[in-house]
Amino acid sequence: MNQHITFRPLTEGSGSSLLSASPLPDLAAAGYTDTEYAASGVAERLVGDEDTPPAEFTTRLVVRRPADPTAFNGSAVVEWLNVSSGSDAGPEYSYLAAELVRAGYAWVGVSAQYVGVEGGTGSVGLATGEPQGLAAKDPDRYAGLHHPGDAYCYDIFRSIGRAIRGDHSGETPTPDHPLAGLTVRSVLAVGESQSAMALTTYVNAVAADGDFDGFLIHSRAAAGLPPGEVGTGIDVTTVFSGEPTRLRTDLDAPVLVVQTETDVLTNFRYHLVRQPDTDRLRVWEIAGTSHADLHQIGEFEEFLGCPDPVNRGQQRFVLRAGLRHLRAWADGGDPPPVADPLRLRGVSTAVPEFEVDDIGNVLGGVRTPCVDAPTQVLSGVVPEPISRICLLFGSTHPVPEHLLAERYGTREEYEKHYRDAADSAIAAGFVLIEDRNELIADANPELVPE
Repeated sequence: MNQHITFRPLTEGSGSSLLSASPLPDLAAAGYTDTEYAASGVAERLVGDEDTPPAEFTTRLVVRRPADPTAFNGSAVVEWLNVSSGSDAGPEYSYLAAELVRAGYAWVGVSAQYVGVEGGTGSVGLATGEPQGLAAKDPDRYAGLHHPGDAYCYDIFRSIGRAIRGDHSGETPTPDHPLAGLTVRSVLAVGESQSAMALTTYVNAVAADGDFDGFLIHSRAAAGLPPGEVGTGIDVTTVFSGEPTRLRTDLDAPVLVVQTETDVLTNFRYHLVRQPDTDRLRVWEIAGTSHADLHQIGEFEEFLGCPDPVNRGQQRFVLRAGLRHLRAWADGGDPPPVADPLRLRGVSTAVPEFEVDDIGNVLGGVRTPCVDAPTQVLSGVVPEPISRICLLFGSTHPVPEHLLAERYGTREEYEKHYRDAADSAIAAGFVLIEDRNELIADANPELVPE
């Protein structure tokens, strides 16, 4: 079916924003607009029971785009919004926002899943009270929304991606099109965590050449998200006992997979589906990172109730570089650099472990200064997490001062090591030169004894 999607700006009421604990760019100051749309159409069931009839839907989009068409770089990033908290969130936007805005991307957050529109309890223990859908939160704005169930989520996402692309000529169907006036040359699909699991299923079972020009799959599990049912959401907990599944590599569209330590081990089990890079697939496993981290939770860290400080790794810098590589790759340029996997021992056993250095940080993988010039032990694996959310946020532990003194001698020497590690990460292509100042500011000289 070649779906026709209609769009309508949502301006009534106050709306339900995608909250972020991390500092984000000032969109108005950057010349960006931030608008919600209702997107309506008819979706098919693309995964599972083929006899399920099509269903009408009206879902929500959040669109952040340059107001000036000349500031647009030609690429639209379409994020499958994450519903693990029981409502929509845009974790990938939080990680990528600095690069999205400075480089002139358009970003479209799609309420692809049932829970994002109709509400749910979530899977990470953050939802409180009765589930509230968007219409209950703000009936003036969202009363017309309707999601027919996650049996249709894959086609809803596909149809939105196709509609965002338009007809390549720069002529959009109506003035209400979210990217009216912009010439869209490429459309990139991105998603983190549960949304990455959805994109895993999408790539393997749905994707056809021309749907999207590239995929950024961030923090997937060994299995993909299930097909989904009519009239309800998907139980993501079933993924962790699901059949391990590698990604297909026969699409024209390139795929960049970015994984943390949590994803490689724990019950995400990604180590079971590791696969070699190809001319259409790159996999980056980032040392010293967890499924979620301080960048995502910011000053609200204490409300998680975890016994140790959460992970303070530097995956945000790697993800920004990954997006730039993916865009160039999708446009016919060179693929991203190849990265070693994180080093494991006991791979043939039921519970493999990471190989670590003398400080305690994992060896191998994509390297950033926080692990190559370390002042802390950064882990994505919590041995005995007290909650699901604490498992996802990893941990940060101090390094004894005498070990730091032996390693660096002085704070000045530490800062030199850190700068050298930053420049090495930039030269290797895993960090962008534009992020150097922010990366340098992420150093911890105060932890090195004087």
